[in-house]
Amino acid sequence: MSDLQINASDGSGAFHCHVVSPKTQPAGVVIMIQEIFGVNAAMHALSAWVADMGFIAVAPDLFWRQEPGVQLDPDAGQADWDRAFALLNGFDQAKGLEDLATTIATARTLPGANGKVGTMGFCLGGRMAFKTAAHTDADCNVSYYGVGIEGLLGDAPLLRGPLLMHIAENDKFVPPEAQAAIFAGLAGHPKVTCHVYPGVDHAFARMGGHAWDARAATIANGRTAEFLVTHLSS
Repeated sequence: MSDLQINASDGSGAFHCHVVSPKTQPAGVVIMIQEIFGVNAAMHALSAWVADMGFIAVAPDLFWRQEPGVQLDPDAGQADWDRAFALLNGFDQAKGLEDLATTIATARTLPGANGKVGTMGFCLGGRMAFKTAAHTDADCNVSYYGVGIEGLLGDAPLLRGPLLMHIAENDKFVPPEAQAAIFAGLAGHPKVTCHVYPGVDHAFARMGGHAWDARAATIANGRTAEFLVTHLSS
């Protein structure tokens, strides 16, 4: 486990990344894109899991322009949720995408990296993973219960890197009508694979969280592992 500072492309400062490296290198890199709760304990655990699979995990702090180092707990109470939504409302997604593109470019040349870089995002990060698939040169992208993707479907023709999407059937933030629009807008797209997990809610893959579902998470994570091996291995 280590830290990485990256200079923003607009010259406005530098942002921190949490980095976890695998035992064996060279290795592909996975950019871990946070939920609205920052690069918190859950993102640290997920980064360790990715490193255990043999990839370098890099989790950039996307909220640094508002408040560096945010680490909120979605199970701690309403105060953390209120703060998370305030940060979300203040988040400049265009700048966030710039920061992710800069992180991807930096990750390709990290010591121990094999030059291949993917993204993996959750919630807000799942939305941003769709954006990285359309607007960056990431080699692959994984979206777990991405929010608001039905509003991004105009970018579907721009999708470059393969995109794996995990959708919760009972996601309170992605209702049935939004899911229907996503399926219709991406139907037959050669770069996109969508999986729906029956009977589970948003954040079903956040281990130990209130919506954790071991069966769905295990299936989704297995698919993710295969996807990453296919696209990021040397």
